[in-house]
Amino acid sequence: MSSPSSPFANATYRRLFTAQVIALMGTGLTTIALALLAHDLAGERAGVVLGTALALKMVAYVTLAPVVGAFAHRLPRKGFLVALDLGRAVLVLCLPFVDAIWQVYLLVFLVNACSAGFTPTFQATIPDILIEEETYTKALTWSRLAQDLEALASPLLAGLALLVLASSDLFLLNGVAFLGSAALVASLSLPRARTPERTGGWRANLTFGLATFGRTPRLRGLMALNVTVASASAMVIVNTVVIVQDRLGLGEGQTALAYGCAGIGSMALALALPRLLESVTERRIMLMGGLLLVAGLALAPLALGSLVTLGAVWMLLGAGLSLAQTPAGRLLRRSCAAGDRPAVFSAQFALSHLCWLVLYPLGGWLGEALGLDIAFWLVGGLALVGLGTATLLWPREDRLVLEHVHAAQDHEHPHVHDDHHPHDHEGWEGPEPHVHPHRHGAVRHAHPFVIDGHHPVWPT
Repeated sequence: MSSPSSPFANATYRRLFTAQVIALMGTGLTTIALALLAHDLAGERAGVVLGTALALKMVAYVTLAPVVGAFAHRLPRKGFLVALDLGRAVLVLCLPFVDAIWQVYLLVFLVNACSAGFTPTFQATIPDILIEEETYTKALTWSRLAQDLEALASPLLAGLALLVLASSDLFLLNGVAFLGSAALVASLSLPRARTPERTGGWRANLTFGLATFGRTPRLRGLMALNVTVASASAMVIVNTVVIVQDRLGLGEGQTALAYGCAGIGSMALALALPRLLESVTERRIMLMGGLLLVAGLALAPLALGSLVTLGAVWMLLGAGLSLAQTPAGRLLRRSCAAGDRPAVFSAQFALSHLCWLVLYPLGGWLGEALGLDIAFWLVGGLALVGLGTATLLWPREDRLVLEHVHAAQDHEHPHVHDDHHPHDHEGWEGPEPHVHPHRHGAVRHAHPFVIDGHHPVWPT
């Protein structure tokens, strides 16, 4: 039975988590099926085709996530998520019928364009369902475990499925998975997205999430730490197969085992995080994760001689990735108003994937051009720069409540009655949140501080 603080005590979260797991497993099957399809279409050039397809995936994430985040609050949340799941299902179900490489590129881009809208909107919905921070933290842990389990289980499930099915049938299974996810989301009553108290045209909405990162010290630290995370994960994902099969002369089973070591390290630390976060700040935990990543990258050249030492370093890197990434949701939730969550979560989604877009090809190219030893040290140096920058940008004393001063001003924007809006009404303004011209008097006060229309600059 779930404890009161368990996210699974919430029926809505249980179904959303189930939808997430189903969609993740289906996506994992498609990744493997895509590699097989690339080989069927391009033969020896399959690696180039697959690499280009994955690059297009990242381009879709980086370019479209901020666009969706800017306007997601204007759309019915449940209908939007269901429509994106249905879109992903239809597009994936087209993949078995392609007969040209350009068709693969187009469908991969469109599928991930839908994911660029679905994933951050989904992530921004969870804090509206799980209000208590302790419960939300456990949900972040379970989300991390789901992603790690998908990475471990998908190759096994694909192998079993291919014993009785054709490789193209894996796309059909993913299509069914997305349809199942859509059905689960459609069965829920989700809280409506909050109306943001921000004004301005499409450009201001488009850049709000990124501007919030630039103006919030803890998020500037997170932005730098994304570089460290991408440096480590890119080297693991891109070069594991090269190390195991070319350098060590082992087979596919040992390659899967090496990837599994990183997943095991990540899951072990994810399980420990809720208790750690009760007594240790996110800053210390995430920077410690970054330090483990830098140490793992530095040690990697010394561990390439055997599968045992490689597995140990990969477990260290997996642990660092979990510590550096999993608490990020708490930072995002703490750093924006409820109505601005889609924009800020989408900004993190885009910024983190921008780092991967650069580091994936860089890690592979450096390994091929300069050798794996030098590649690990160079990428490790980049990870160290990211960690050092994060340490400098993220204040040691990261207080939530800040005292600050507001000058008097006249303006209008969507608002509810709170400490910022104690004005009288004449009866025509309509239900809250509503819009009408109003005046703010000069005030000095303290409250949980986030960047918004009333607080465009972080207090010094």
